[in-house]
Amino acid sequence: MHSVSKPAILYFGTPVVLISTLNENNTYNLAPISSIFWLGWRCIIGISASSKTTENMIRNGECVLNLPSVNEVDAIDRLALTTGSNPVPETKKSRGYYYEPDKFETANLTPQQSEFVNAPRVLECPVQLEAELITVYPMADEDPSLRGRIVTMELKILRVHVEESILMEGNSNRIDPDKWRPLIMSFQHFYGLSERVHSSRLASIPEGMYAARVRG
Repeated sequence: MHSVSKPAILYFGTPVVLISTLNENNTYNLAPISSIFWLGWRCIIGISASSKTTENMIRNGECVLNLPSVNEVDAIDRLALTTGSNPVPETKKSRGYYYEPDKFETANLTPQQSEFVNAPRVLECPVQLEAELITVYPMADEDPSLRGRIVTMELKILRVHVEESILMEGNSNRIDPDKWRPLIMSFQHFYGLSERVHSSRLASIPEGMYAARVRG
């Protein structure tokens, strides 16, 4: 039997992404998010309009989407209540956030030079996606309590870097889903994937049939 429910949030389960951006003084910012989805080599993220990451992306037009595995969960959690904004926005201050200017040191992570963007990659993350900002969309403008507080951003992926250990045997352009263990956020808690539960008829379609023309 189903009951009517009004959860405060609807994070049923999405991958954690660590976004790296360049600050105005050329230092680095890192921010974990979990509102993201991909279609081909494009993706959409949802993020606070007042965050340092949003500010940096609008100013520079770029970022790196670093995808941690379950092995990087401790580093991600160390960043959970930090912000690169100073002063700390009131909405974040009330939730216990504090200003941290050196996110890489806090998380004990290593910046790595990117190829197409100035923002750094995170060495420890098995997947690193260099991205260009295409469009910013306001969200929930019809709701006075949310107007101006959240945005969605469309990003174009320019270059994909993948740790070799999660690639399909003999194919550098295929990620093996049996080897890739992304970190998942579900209702503010961290989870990983279990083993495959069922075969998929969609998997009978060659993956290459979905490919659009992409940058080298």
